[in-house]
Amino acid sequence: MSEYYEAQKDIVSELGKTLERVDPEETNKLVEEIKKADKVFFVAVGRVLLSLKSVAKRLAHLGVDCYIVGQVTEPAITENDLLIVGSGSGGTAFPLAIAEKAKQYDATVFHIGRNPECPMAEFSDFFVRIPASKEANLEVEGVESVQPMTSLFEQALLLFGDTIALMMVRERDIEMESLWQYHANLE
Repeated sequence: MSEYYEAQKDIVSELGKTLERVDPEETNKLVEEIKKADKVFFVAVGRVLLSLKSVAKRLAHLGVDCYIVGQVTEPAITENDLLIVGSGSGGTAFPLAIAEKAKQYDATVFHIGRNPECPMAEFSDFFVRIPASKEANLEVEGVESVQPMTSLFEQALLLFGDTIALMMVRERDIEMESLWQYHANLE
């Protein structure tokens, strides 16, 4: 087997194992919170932020009013809004500070991460666990990965977001062709 096929087989296998272990009830709660929010904000850093930006874009295609924290056109958060925090460890400084700030405005905070017992728990209303590879200093079990650092979590987060989007499409019985009205057209 070529190195390419061996590597991609390992990655796809890890992703399958990880996503199969995500709790469907926690996922359903996240979808419920997205649907009832007036606006949905996203915060993360690094590659996790890149994954969450993709999730926000896909949800925007479904008509969800989405914002990335820090974007120039970001509106004020209110008690009718949802902040989705992506942080595997739940201890990253910037997302923690933003979650704390969101709670000051009575917004709902939903943490997507690997570690339920983390500093983010103090500011989160809800949590969904993506049991991807753990960091060296965490005791929480996760799917072991051959990939560098936290690649598995970042990849699983992206696919988890696409899973949520597909759940919403199916629930609303959305005609796929109709979604193109929300796709960027200044390209």
